[in-house]
Amino acid sequence: MNDNKKKIRLVVYSGIIAALYVVLTLPMAQFAYGPIQFRLAEVLTVLPGFAAGYIPGVSLGCFLANLLNPSNLGPVDIIGGTVATILAGIFSRMFGKKNKLLAIIPPIVLNGIIVGGYLPFLLVDAGSEVTVTAVLISMAEVAASEAVLLIVIGIPFIILINKTSRLKALVEKL
Repeated sequence: MNDNKKKIRLVVYSGIIAALYVVLTLPMAQFAYGPIQFRLAEVLTVLPGFAAGYIPGVSLGCFLANLLNPSNLGPVDIIGGTVATILAGIFSRMFGKKNKLLAIIPPIVLNGIIVGGYLPFLLVDAGSEVTVTAVLISMAEVAASEAVLLIVIGIPFIILINKTSRLKALVEKL
């Protein structure tokens, strides 16, 4: 396949993945933002384990979902969440080369550390103080909610892709 077709495929797949991320996040916004996050869209973070070309789409989707966040956590969340997703995608790709199931680890760890690290500062009540304990609890909450989602839905998604030859061929095309 020539380079133009590869570039077009990358742009199209990235747009589709970004749109899916937003559509899977915003309708459940009350559960998608905050210390305990249930973002169904985070299941898409396993895709970079199959091909690096999914990193832009998942990252763009996260950026847009955070930009459109109804609770408006601001630029720290928009940038911080996107950076966490980009880094998780890069490491998921590296881990996924060895074993696709390992691709769930980077989103859990990096979202826990990065997103969980800044959320207490964004969610603190005026006049309140953020403690080290509050930050550590937030990190644990974000990581735990990400882990539950990726273990319960992400691992079966990876297994489904691996066991369905047509789906696996489609996913790995990027």
